[in-house]
Parts: sequence; structure tokens; C-alpha cells
Amino acid sequence: MNLQEAAAQAQQLADAGDERGLADLRRQWDDEVESAARDQDYRLRALAFRAIAQFRFRQKLPLLERGLGDQSPACRGSALVAVESLSRDHPGIVNGFRGILHTLVSADPNEAVRRLAILALKNGSPQRETIVLLSGLAADDEQPREVRETAGKMATLLTKKSHAR
Repeated sequence: MNLQEAAAQAQQLADAGDERGLADLRRQWDDEVESAARDQDYRLRALAFRAIAQFRFRQKLPLLERGLGDQSPACRGSALVAVESLSRDHPGIVNGFRGILHTLVSADPNEAVRRLAILALKNGSPQRETIVLLSGLAADDEQPREVRETAGKMATLLTKKSHAR
């Protein structure tokens, strides 16, 4: 079994609620995930960042932080998908990466990475600076249409969340 197959199996175990089986699989693949996240090949790094979410490896958040700063847009995107997935039930993950996410949203050269960072922010607490950043992007005609639309939707969602408190 390779890392991709193990990650798919981990996803199935997590979906089935088999915490014990998932923990056993995590122990078996811990070193491989760590090694792949540090590999020279961006494809293996991207796979490792995705696998962190599939394994529900919350203790690997430092690796995800490394992935958010990776030179490869594919790796940054995979790390963002993992952050978004892991933070659905744990908003503290987004809150811990908020500064990095804000930088990716406003300055990443890759449009897809920017949109993924915007989507990840929806799982965090509705902080004013995030809403202001997203609203500003949504109103900026110089931004690509997809970035403006995604930012507008997430700003609206976070504003509703803040009023619901």
C-alpha cells in the first residue's frame, strides 16, 4: 500500500467513525507522511499535505504551516484544502493560521490558492479584520472575478456568523 491508498483508507475509517482503526493507521504512516511532506518532489509534498487531512492528523499542523509557505502552488493548495477540512470542527486551526491565510488571500500570485485561502477562512471565528479584508477584495474591480465573488460570499457568511453570536 502506498501513501495515497493509505490516506484513502484513513478517509474511509474516519467517515465510518472508526477512531481506533484510524489511530492505528496514523501510527503506521506517521513517518511516511512526515517524509513525504519534506520531499524534493512537489507532487509527493502535495500528497502528504492532503493526507494530513484524510488521516485527521491535527498534530501535524506545523507541517501544514510549512505547506502554506511552499514554493509550489500545488502544495500550498493541498495544505489549504487540509486546513479547511481539519478546521470544520475545530475553528481554532484557522484562527492559528489567520495571519498566513490573510497573506495568501491578499498577495499569493496564484488565483486558485487565493480562493482556497478565502474558503478556509470561513471555518474560523468571524473576526472583523477578516471581514474587512474579504469585503475589500469583493469590491476591488482589479481583482479577478472569481476572487471577488468568493471573497464577497465569505464576507457575507462571516458577517452573518458574527451577528448570530
